[in-house]
Amino acid sequence: MRGLLLVLSGPSGAGKGTVCRSLRQKLPHLGYSVSATTRPPRPGEKDGENYFFLKREEFLALLEEGAFLEWAEVYGNLYGTPRRPVEEALAGGRDMILEIDTQGAAQVKKHYPDGVFIFVIPPTFEELEERIRKRGTEPPEVIATRLGWVEKELRQIDLYDYVVVNDVVESAVAKIEAIITAEKCRTSRFKTHWQQPFWHKEAQTT
Repeated sequence: MRGLLLVLSGPSGAGKGTVCRSLRQKLPHLGYSVSATTRPPRPGEKDGENYFFLKREEFLALLEEGAFLEWAEVYGNLYGTPRRPVEEALAGGRDMILEIDTQGAAQVKKHYPDGVFIFVIPPTFEELEERIRKRGTEPPEVIATRLGWVEKELRQIDLYDYVVVNDVVESAVAKIEAIITAEKCRTSRFKTHWQQPFWHKEAQTT
């Protein structure tokens, strides 16, 4: 059976990265695609684990080769999802999760309309702002830019199948686990992976 593709998005400060990491710890079979970016690493981030940190010219060369499933420029930095690892994992029956922005999610949906798209939000805008400021890694003008993007990202919410409020990480993770379970039981997936082969086999034996 083909793997399930989950796409996780949300504004900066929504805690989607924390939710994604917690989800992967609970579901070790869930594959994760490491994105490439031109932004500098934050304290504690490792190349090849958090992101593939590339120079801008390196990123653009890969883009020219068609190596990205999706890409976008966010806050002046380029981000992209390598195509090959995702396609190979899904074809091999492994579920995959992508943590990408709304621009990238729109591109992925064109290629994978049967993917599961989840938008993560904080309980309030005030909570969002507090989370971003607590990072202490960005100057005030960058923070202001990030906060200004929130309204634009929220306008894309109809692109998504589900909205998960991340007030408590454990609760948000439990909701996404429930979404995964429900999606795997959809009749559309049953028809695609089981019904046609079943009826074809029955026709051959009658």
